[in-house]
Amino acid sequence: MKIASAVARYLAGVIFVVFGLNGFLHFIPLPPPSGVAGEFMGALYVSHYLTLIFGLQVVGGVLLLANRFVPLALAILAPVIVNILSFHALMAPSGLPMALVVTLLWILIFINARSAFSGLFQARFEPRA
Repeated sequence: MKIASAVARYLAGVIFVVFGLNGFLHFIPLPPPSGVAGEFMGALYVSHYLTLIFGLQVVGGVLLLANRFVPLALAILAPVIVNILSFHALMAPSGLPMALVVTLLWILIFINARSAFSGLFQARFEPRA
């Protein structure tokens, strides 16, 4: 399982770094989406919200590739992946397979790093005195 997690970490890291940098440098030409998806992306672009998302993708991807602060990278990328999945499931289904692959990679990495998140899954919280 460690090998699968390492491969998933490298693949996810490369995907997030490449697509995050593409948001800034535009080296992979992507046609703009049409319809509601295009309007939504236009609003995100005009508001500069995409700059934040692309930056988070690059930071999370670099942390995964460097194998440093992997739980932090997973925490940074989780909401980004939820937004990617939601966008493709609801507005642009053509990108859904890639979104599902990225989600699967994230899950494989999370399984190996789940002990770092054990505190989040406690039913009750007892503050220190």
